[in-house]
Amino acid sequence: MRLTGEETLSANPNKMGAMFRSEEMALCQMFIQPEAAYTSVSELGETGAVQFRDLNSEVNAFQRKFVSEVRRCDEMERKLRYVEAEVKKDNVKIPDIRDELPRAPNPREIIDLEAHLEKTESEILELSQNAVNLKSNYLELTELKHVLERTQGFFFEQEGAVNLDATRNNLIIDDHTNVQARGRLGFVAGVIQREKVPGFERMLWRISRGNVFLRQVELEKPLEDPATGNEIYKTVFAAFFQGEQLKTRIKKVCTGYHASLYPCPSAADEREEMVKGVRTRLEDLNMVLNQTQDHRSRVLSTVAKELPRWRIMVKKMKAIYHTLNLFNMDVTKKCLIGECWVPVLDLPIVQKALSDGSAAVGSTIPSFLNVIETSEQPPTFNRTNKFTRGFQNLIDSYGIASYREANPALYTIITFPFLFGIMFGDLGHGLIMALFGFWMVCGEKKLGAKRSTNEIWNIFFGGRYIIFLMGLFSMYTGFVYNDVFSKSMNIFGSSWSIGHNTSTIMTNKDLTLNPGSSDLDDNVYPIGLDPVWQLASNKIIFLNSYKMKLSIIFGVVHMIFGVCMSVVNHNFFKKRISILLEFLPQIIFLVLLFAYMVFMMFMKWIQYTAKTDYQPNTPGCAPSVLIMFINMMLFKRTPPLHGCDEYMYSFQGSLQRTFVFIALICVPWMLLGKPLYIMFNKKKMAAAHHNGGINQQTETALEPAESAKASGHGGHEDEPISEVFIHQAIHTIEYVLSTVSHTASYLRLWALSLAHAQLSEVLWNMVLSMGLRQSSYKGAIMLYFVFGAWALFTLAILVMMEGLSAFLHTLRLHWVEFMSKFYEGLGYVFQPFSFKLILDADDDFE
Repeated sequence: MRLTGEETLSANPNKMGAMFRSEEMALCQMFIQPEAAYTSVSELGETGAVQFRDLNSEVNAFQRKFVSEVRRCDEMERKLRYVEAEVKKDNVKIPDIRDELPRAPNPREIIDLEAHLEKTESEILELSQNAVNLKSNYLELTELKHVLERTQGFFFEQEGAVNLDATRNNLIIDDHTNVQARGRLGFVAGVIQREKVPGFERMLWRISRGNVFLRQVELEKPLEDPATGNEIYKTVFAAFFQGEQLKTRIKKVCTGYHASLYPCPSAADEREEMVKGVRTRLEDLNMVLNQTQDHRSRVLSTVAKELPRWRIMVKKMKAIYHTLNLFNMDVTKKCLIGECWVPVLDLPIVQKALSDGSAAVGSTIPSFLNVIETSEQPPTFNRTNKFTRGFQNLIDSYGIASYREANPALYTIITFPFLFGIMFGDLGHGLIMALFGFWMVCGEKKLGAKRSTNEIWNIFFGGRYIIFLMGLFSMYTGFVYNDVFSKSMNIFGSSWSIGHNTSTIMTNKDLTLNPGSSDLDDNVYPIGLDPVWQLASNKIIFLNSYKMKLSIIFGVVHMIFGVCMSVVNHNFFKKRISILLEFLPQIIFLVLLFAYMVFMMFMKWIQYTAKTDYQPNTPGCAPSVLIMFINMMLFKRTPPLHGCDEYMYSFQGSLQRTFVFIALICVPWMLLGKPLYIMFNKKKMAAAHHNGGINQQTETALEPAESAKASGHGGHEDEPISEVFIHQAIHTIEYVLSTVSHTASYLRLWALSLAHAQLSEVLWNMVLSMGLRQSSYKGAIMLYFVFGAWALFTLAILVMMEGLSAFLHTLRLHWVEFMSKFYEGLGYVFQPFSFKLILDADDDFE
């Protein structure tokens, strides 16, 4: 099917949200003229709507058509890296691009850019080499100055030692010339790196057998290495010796240890004159160095302004040529052919990009985009925004959705923070988390522009909307739990009242309030828990029962919703027989057993009350729902207490047995229904093929194309019938067992909620109360430090560690308990050719 510009524009409907399922993809074939190929691919890279396929997978990377252009780009990247390294070495700031990113250069701009980079590299190389030469001369003169200045003391000590030796040995004859002859020593002076001095000294001792007198002094200030700019610490030395042979050996050792030797006159006046000359040369050289550095800084500052643009242009150009290497050349060598996956909604955009690419070079022959039919599995593409991206990443971490199957991310936006809030329910802790998320959401542009390399911070920032919603839902559940840092709020008052006088209350440690008397008001509490439960000694028992039942209720509802979502997949992939043979027995099994248990919880809450005169409906006669469920599954009976009924209603026993029998029937229904249907269909198709009618042959030929969509999700129809039976047996066993294990798994909602509340209460009673109990003025000082410790533990343990724990448990509930009911996750992600994605990936890598 060939689409022209008018056809594609008219075929573009209003874009709906793509969160419900992945977008429809089309496999397209492109026909582009070689002269328009570069600009067309550039336009496609700007749109980011095309994923190209490699049509030259059997061709070596070095034998492809555009390999020389890729090498040119590699060379330009090398030059850019060198220029950037020189800019950073001089601490010149590289400005960010505030305007629109530059587009890929056209062929003429490529030549200009290549020449500009060549000129810039040559200029910086020349400047660097001149600077190295000047710094080398400056280093040599600096070392010579230090040698002349520091050896002055060596010569004074040597002359004094010689005069003293001559005086002591002048016993027989007082011959002045003979004394000078015996006392004259030769010497070499220079500079050596400080870490080499010990080895250098040992080597001189060995070659001279102790006949070398070595004097050394360390330079306090480090010198600069001309090549690298690193600091190097050196030591000035002077080696005194006798004899030319020893002098030759010493020079060889100095060469081996890379010591720099400098001429040093023995006469004091000559040394002073030489020091003056060296200082003058140093001043002149320092002035030249400053001028050279100023010129280098001006050049690098000018280059730094253009460096980001050049880098982006070269990256785009290289990406274009890499993509063009995926194209195939037709037999006439006059057309490039490429294949790509395109979202159907973006076909007009792709067609427009091809037209713009051809118009940019003035090509008279337009580029064509053909949609071709295929039975190949397309990539999965869920169009997201900054809000939904974090939730989609949670789902993609489990597995990329199969093509066009229902996307759990849409429902995760609500269910994930809600289940997290059930476990993390505290109004104070939720407020801290919500404020942190709100701060990241409000400053997302500023914070995102910093491009931090801290991986933990990037994870937090990427999930800023998730954190914000988790904080809001935790505040809501904390309000329902009436829990703020382990304390309750008395907003609506209490439904309980105390009918005792003050003396009775003060003299009795425990008083029991009877809900069947006037101690409890008949009106329903507006919302949440009554604050008086915070003071009750049986608070844990009450909250245990309340939160345990709550977790089972939400868990069963969550699983039923997951099973119902499988209907959406079965209907879309035209596997409506699976609704009858898979969904129906699954939902009946789950509803008749576990939803019935939830129903009994509500019935127990409604039916049994303390304010009744009918004995079987009093709280003491209320049965345990858990024991009732176990008896229901095992067909057992528990004798009731005196005056109580065994069942909540008259026909409960027979109804429960009926439910269990129907649930048991659902097991072989799930186990054998689909395999038998597939086996029957295969026999029917084999018989039709054997008869060989023309119409039947036509239908059979059309069948693979029609069933391609149907086989895209959970299909085992093409397997041998034995494999189908095995797969179905595995799925049936897994589902039946998982209904029990997954229901129990949702008890983690109760466990973590209880643990979080108890930890919060421990921190309040064991830490903060220490400061609040003080009555003297010292209590204010103590409270200051105690509050700091309490705040630290609250943030570190309750908000961060407990928050991470609740997050991971919520993630598990979605991945295993919810998504396993309908989600396959066997697809592969749509990876479009997009300049934005390429540049972002390079920035993250750097």
